Amino acid sequence: MNARPHASTDRIALCRECDWVMRVPPRAEGESAHCPRCHHHVAAPAQRDMQRPLAWALSTLIMLGLVFAFDFLSFSTQGIGHTMSFVDAAGALAGYAYPSLATLLLLTTVGLPGAYLLALVYLCAVAARGEGGHRLAIQLARRLKPLEPWMMSDVFIVGVLVSLIKIVTLADVHIGLSFVAFCVYALLLLRTLTLVDWSSLWDRLAPVPAAAPAIQTGRTGASQQLVVCRGCDTPFRANRRHHCPRCGRRHAHYGVDRLQLTWALLVTATILYIPANLYPIMSTTSLGSTEPQTIIGGVLHLVHTGSWPIALVIFVASVVVPISKIVALGWLCLAARHGWHDDSQAQMRLYRVTEKLGRWSMIDVFVVAVLAALVRAGALMAIEPGPAALAFAAVVVVTMVAALTFDTRRLWGDTFNADSA
Repeated sequence: MNARPHASTDRIALCRECDWVMRVPPRAEGESAHCPRCHHHVAAPAQRDMQRPLAWALSTLIMLGLVFAFDFLSFSTQGIGHTMSFVDAAGALAGYAYPSLATLLLLTTVGLPGAYLLALVYLCAVAARGEGGHRLAIQLARRLKPLEPWMMSDVFIVGVLVSLIKIVTLADVHIGLSFVAFCVYALLLLRTLTLVDWSSLWDRLAPVPAAAPAIQTGRTGASQQLVVCRGCDTPFRANRRHHCPRCGRRHAHYGVDRLQLTWALLVTATILYIPANLYPIMSTTSLGSTEPQTIIGGVLHLVHTGSWPIALVIFVASVVVPISKIVALGWLCLAARHGWHDDSQAQMRLYRVTEKLGRWSMIDVFVVAVLAALVRAGALMAIEPGPAALAFAAVVVVTMVAALTFDTRRLWGDTFNADSA
């Protein structure tokens, strides 16, 4: 693409992932926009109005409310039974002295999604009424999109299914209406996220500031002192205070090289991964005998009992994905530092796969939470979480943060200093 001044009828956009300046023409309904350099999704499929995302968000909220109205799962063995609600999964973790894990479970499955949906309903209502410039709406809108990677209701469902398969041969398990409601809620949430056209929503909430006439497409933003707002994706000239002229968000001003920050997080995750594998992730009590079980021990037990598909899921989620993510991000840091840019497109694909898959490692933590809440039959049979669950959850969170802090623009051979990151 040749460098050229932008057309007045088009919008200037700055890619977050490769720092490329481009023109985005007006989109018809259903049309999306991608970066011509790295193929990053710059704009979601355009929505004609805010009615569809509003309707889906309200439906999702209603189904979320039903999750708390019924029993989630029930368990019985040799005449002894126990019924759990959804909240009991977090309560069991807190009861075994793991309140941080309980908080993490509630936040990632219902807390953050619930807050996201409530805020989205409000934003869609404000946008539908044409109330642009609404201060509270702008404050909420610029904080919502960063929440999306941390909403893990879909991961929790897989964790529940793995839990059921692990104990179905040992006891009778019955699915409650709350679990059905949770599955529907998770599907509706995923659909709602795909319908949110942030570009169109921002157009209704706050006007697009006029771009400086000297801005040229086909060049990097750094070469023109441009930065992109992490709240509303508006490019603007770097200034002393680095405030977005559209939403007022302060641009991130890093005092250290972001690659160093990513390295520090990867080293932390590697250290945490050692106790996550050495200590038991849960302990199973059966007929008065307690047997601790590590992550690898649990995988081997599933293989020996013939549940090799579930063993494969746990092995991939708890061993392959965390290790691969640490190795992949480490290699990308080296490539960015030493200028190994023979195939930047392939490096970006590796980063995107790594960033998307990392959250699925939380399956093992959710499995432990569900089993600890469900299997409660005293000395006959019980499961309690182990210290490895906390260490492993920390590994997942730290690697996710490491992926988010990694400066993908460095994969394209452009030079950035810490202050402009």
